[in-house]
Amino acid sequence: MRILCTGSGTYTCETGKDLIEGRYYEAVEADTPTERQNRAFHALLQEFWSSGTHSYNTGNFDEFRNFIKRDLGAGFERFKYVEETKSGLRWGSCENKLDIPNNVARDECGNPLAAGILKSWSDYTKKERKETIDRLISTMIQCGVSSKKFEEIIDGMRSDVYADATHQ
Repeated sequence: MRILCTGSGTYTCETGKDLIEGRYYEAVEADTPTERQNRAFHALLQEFWSSGTHSYNTGNFDEFRNFIKRDLGAGFERFKYVEETKSGLRWGSCENKLDIPNNVARDECGNPLAAGILKSWSDYTKKERKETIDRLISTMIQCGVSSKKFEEIIDGMRSDVYADATHQ
């Protein structure tokens, strides 16, 4: 959202500095996810995937990203299932895994026909993104990722935090 500072002292930055009258500024709600978070997350994911130090047995990057979102991110936003009713099978959904009904249909091995639907990265809040990125970095360190690219990503994130704090 673009805002126009219409007078001295009308708005102030977190740093306490006044905005300049007559200038336009880009403003977003404090809880809005940022493009920097998006770039950092995907760069970290790509580096973790490329490192080969993870223990996920996946065939491609998309599967790997989904495992990370499941295990380190916000997880599932809802669950879909097939329910057996007197009039036949029908689709159902719920927000909590514990709310999947007992009459859920089962496959030939006896497994329930139910699946979690991962929360989309674009729907994460700023806080959820920050927490996911923090857990991803911690996991990467624990797995021994120590490449030059990983260090560049971390250094870039530090620079962004410093720039945010000093150029508001």
